[in-house]
Amino acid sequence: MAVKLSTSDDTLDETHEINVTPFIDVMLVLLIIFMVAAPLSTVDINVDLPASTAQASQRPDKPIFVSIKPDLTLAIGDSQVARDSLGAAIDAASGGDKQQRVFLRGDKSISYGSVMDIMNLLRKAGYLKIALVGLDASQAPPEKAPGPAAAP
Repeated sequence: MAVKLSTSDDTLDETHEINVTPFIDVMLVLLIIFMVAAPLSTVDINVDLPASTAQASQRPDKPIFVSIKPDLTLAIGDSQVARDSLGAAIDAASGGDKQQRVFLRGDKSISYGSVMDIMNLLRKAGYLKIALVGLDASQAPPEKAPGPAAAP
């Protein structure tokens, strides 16, 4: 003869609740990933424009300087170059290394469009690493503020 001492069933009751803690953890991780990745995905064009107050970066051993003079003539280093032979002259100066950085200097009086024209010529020649050169803010002479014209 068998006697049952316990009156409850040995089966477990099912609970129909979802544990949301793992879901919240996953959502927070995804939120952080998207917060970091979203600003990086909105940059369309990388431009190497250092601020004038930034620390000077280390210069290469033989930098290539392309200068735009006030009369819009071009020079590589100290030698004058014609606009249509700029690509060949830079190839000769860099030894054909298209990965070398080209430093572009422009006179303050020339227009932004003239600088962009030279940058387009450099890009067409295959030089995509272009750095704009400026004076250090601490060493630059102070600019005169525009004022009223003096009466004669």
